[in-house]
Amino acid sequence: MAPPSTTVPTFVVLAGHPVRWRLLVELTASDRQVHELSRLVGRPQALVSYHLGRLRAGGLVSARRSSFDGRAAYYRTHLERCGELIAATGAALHPGLVRQHGDAPPSNQHERGRRIRVLFVCTGNGSRSQIAEALLRHEAGDRVDVVSGGSHPKPIHPNTITVLLERGIDASTLRSKTYEEFATRPFDHVITLCDKVREICPEFPGHGSHRHWSVEDPSARSGTARTTLPAFRALAADLESRIRFLNLELANQSQKETHRHGR
Repeated sequence: MAPPSTTVPTFVVLAGHPVRWRLLVELTASDRQVHELSRLVGRPQALVSYHLGRLRAGGLVSARRSSFDGRAAYYRTHLERCGELIAATGAALHPGLVRQHGDAPPSNQHERGRRIRVLFVCTGNGSRSQIAEALLRHEAGDRVDVVSGGSHPKPIHPNTITVLLERGIDASTLRSKTYEEFATRPFDHVITLCDKVREICPEFPGHGSHRHWSVEDPSARSGTARTTLPAFRALAADLESRIRFLNLELANQSQKETHRHGR
């Protein structure tokens, strides 16, 4: 039997520092700017930027220039990359610690609690929030009550329908709508997908979480539906990854509420 490696696994090197760990945790909750992270972790911006650079170099974090303020950038954690490195870390310590990925949420309706209410918000409600809504409904089924809206609704982009159909999702019932339609409804999670809307999104009833996913609006690109389709496909792939982990989070939330209320 070969002796175990004495090389410290990449995830331990990157995430083992207390500041970097805090940054990863904060960025799993929402995409954030450097000044926000500096406030949350209680460290100077220069130090936070340094640690973000280390995390970016390791592929655990990436940055995207804000579409609202081009001088700012939003950072995000890549959970799939984190999962890969965590699995490699376990395997490096002992083969029996290899983690199983992709555990599905419970499928038995009696094991679930109430439906978790989610609202996706962007500007036009013609691409980003529509795709997010459809993907989460497809992934979670009747576990969630999910809707979407925009600050300035515009028609559904044809490529929105295309990328959903490519995933076997029926897009025939999609309709563009304002988020004001849901002004009196309580939500467990409100997720903005537009940097501009993040700044103006109103408070909705209830005590739910507000998080931000900074993603590009492919409908803002010039060109035909054919030439902009790759951008829509990239958006859908990004949202698929985010929603896969969101769905697992919502399943855990539902189970915890079920146990807490003795159902």
